[in-house]
Amino acid sequence: MVKLRAKCILAGNAAVGKTALVQMFLSDGAHFQKNYSMSAGVEVVVKTVSIPDSSDSVELFIFDSAGREVFLESCEKLWAQASVLCVVFDVTSELSFTRCAYWLDRVRQHCQDPQAPGVLVGNKVDLEERREVEAGVARDWAQSQGLEYFETSAKEMQSFELPFLGLAQTFHRVYQDRVQALRTLA
Repeated sequence: MVKLRAKCILAGNAAVGKTALVQMFLSDGAHFQKNYSMSAGVEVVVKTVSIPDSSDSVELFIFDSAGREVFLESCEKLWAQASVLCVVFDVTSELSFTRCAYWLDRVRQHCQDPQAPGVLVGNKVDLEERREVEAGVARDWAQSQGLEYFETSAKEMQSFELPFLGLAQTFHRVYQDRVQALRTLA
């Protein structure tokens, strides 16, 4: 049984639903907070994810970062040695999607590995009638950046856990690959 620890940086523009996604994940979908105050700086939460078909787990330390420029410098100081990353945008806001490149670049500057596993999350799919970013466009961009793409709705409890479970499984797989590589060298 292996218990790994991964530092997960959650970034994106303000009001895209980062904190709502984290809160839904932490509560296993039991609690959607209707009233939020904007994050100031970074809030750190921890959740252990069991890896399917193994006795292993990954303890995700999720750094929920404020999406406003005024807090960016203080956020970046806490992003050191990130293991995995999650960039979130609002599917009803083209601007929040176009800013993902900016957020991804900023976060990757602080990762231990520039190719650290990551996901792009299009949130608020429950507002389909107001959608400005098509899933195919977001998926293509994510793939071009080496990211896996997920669409979620924290409000409607739709797929909110999948990005985090995917990150934990990918981190575990990378760890296993490194262990195997070391064994072949010995």
